[in-house]
Formats: sequence, structure tokens, C-alpha cells
Amino acid sequence: MLNKRFNMLLVTVMVLSLILAACAGGSVTQKACVVLDTGGENDKSFNEFTLKGAREAAEEEGLEFAYIVSEAASDYEKNIQNFVDEGCGLIVTVGFLMGDSTAAAARANPDIKFAIVDYAYADADYTEEGGLSNVTSLMFAEDEVGYLAGTLAACMSETNVIGSVSGMEIPPVVRFVTGYQNAAKALKPDIKTLNVYIPDFNDPATGKQAGLDFLGQNADVIFGVGGNTGNGGLLAAHEAGKIAIGVDVDQYNTYPEVAASLITSAAKNMDVATANAVREYAAGALVGGIELATVANGGVGLAPYHDWDSKIPAECKEAVEAARQGLADGTISTGYTP
Repeated sequence: MLNKRFNMLLVTVMVLSLILAACAGGSVTQKACVVLDTGGENDKSFNEFTLKGAREAAEEEGLEFAYIVSEAASDYEKNIQNFVDEGCGLIVTVGFLMGDSTAAAARANPDIKFAIVDYAYADADYTEEGGLSNVTSLMFAEDEVGYLAGTLAACMSETNVIGSVSGMEIPPVVRFVTGYQNAAKALKPDIKTLNVYIPDFNDPATGKQAGLDFLGQNADVIFGVGGNTGNGGLLAAHEAGKIAIGVDVDQYNTYPEVAASLITSAAKNMDVATANAVREYAAGALVGGIELATVANGGVGLAPYHDWDSKIPAECKEAVEAARQGLADGTISTGYTP
């Protein structure tokens, strides 16, 4: 009789254990979600490659995945909150403009992990006391890859005038421009560097007009630094038969309309950085703070020269390589100061 009761108790305990395990398993289902900025999921730049990296990593790790495109800046807070309500364990936000909304949501939801692309908070904010210990900032040394682009642009320029068509005057864009201009002047002290900041990342018409203005001032190289707005500058250079330099990703692959004019792109491996963050989250290893992609660790760099590889003089390639090595070992400074 005692053995029978013991066996029944043992079976009961096993059943309860299985039920508890099943419930626990259901409660820890991981879900990664991405809030994109305006410009759409196929912007050939920031949104597209952040989404690509996050989605691919989520699929590899067996995570649930969702994303939403913000139609306007007023959507940021609402879109983030929707994903909080949906039970997302990791919420990735894209771009400098989402900094405040991301911080507010992270402080209100300390059990949720957040990763924001291209926005850094003060060091003290990443502590428990600062309230953002659950936020990882995926940052890039834009001034370094801008420096490489400026070295190449100055070397290739025949008119001694180069331009950059930029988006909003925010730190990542300013870093690109600063590195670009300082490198050009380091190589050719008398070179003229033109730049304009346009307060919109999705205004190719204004970007194209800015590019035309620079071409009218004898510029023969245009660096597009600002999503679809910068793309307008690239198109102006292409249609005028001048040299263009892309940004963020290898735009030879993403903007085929101007590929023939692109000598390279100042690439930030956003898909790689975001994918790594998702994998770290899946492994329980994502920590708060800044993860910086640099020339030294391969997180930023010039894209291949593609069609221009045989047209770029050896001395220009050597100048770029010397700049890369100097940046990597710290013997060259981009001149950027926050």
C-alpha cells in the first residue's frame, strides 16, 4: 500500500514538474523587435541594413521577430511602447533622433533590453543609478572612415575642390564630414572643401540641388552623407560625369543607378553590429554601454573600389592604406572633438 502511494506521489511530482517546465518555457520566449526611423525599410541605407542584420540573427537564433516603420518622429514613442506591450525582450531603435524616446522607455522598463543604433548617452547613464544599464549603444567611428574617404577624394580630385552633401547636423554626420575634410586638407593643404547640412534624411531633391551647386563651384568629387538626401547629391555627380562616394553601406550594391560613378563608400557595418547585438541578447550576454566599431576592429572601412579599381592610381591607394594604418595604430588623429 505504501509503495502504491509512493508511486502515485512520484507520478504526481513528475507531472507537476513537466507542467511547470512547460509554463516556464512559455514565459521566457525571446522576441527581438526593431523600430525603424522614417525613410522606409528599403532606404538602401540605415533602416534597410539594421533590419537585415536583426532579422537574420533572430532567425538564426530561433527568436520571434517583428519590426515597424515610423512614419514620422511623433511615432517613435508609440511604436516603442507597442513593442513593450507585445512582450519584446529586445527592442532595437534606429538613429540619433530616437535617443530620448528610447531612454524614456528603457527607464520605464528595466527588465527589457534596448539597443540603439548611432546614439550614445553620458557614461553615467549606463549605470543602475543612471537608469540605462539595460541599453546598448551601437556606435561607429564615422570620423575615421570619413578620413579614409577624404584621403581618397583629395587624391582623386583634379580641380582641387570636393564637396559633401549631408543630412541633419547631428554627431554621426558631423563626424563623417569632419574626418572627410580634415583628411583632404592633410593631403592637400590648399584644397577647397564644400559642405551643406540639410535638416532631413529623406529629401533627395534638395540633396541633388546642393550637389549641383557644388558642381557649379568646380567640385569634381561629391560625398553623400545623409540617407536619401545624400543620395540626391550622388545622383547629381553621376549625371554630371563626376566622382561620387557613398555612405553607410556599399552603395555600389544598393544604389545601382549611380554605381558607375562610385569610387567607394564610407561603410558602417550596421547589419553586422545589429546582428551581433541580437546574438548577444539571445545568449544572455548583451550588456549596457557603448559598443564602438572602428577602423582598428574592422567595424568601419571603405567599400571595394569595384569598377574604379583599375582607374585609381597606385599612389591614391597607398595614401588610403597609410591613413588606415595610422588610424588603426593611433598615429593619425581625425581632428574630431565632441
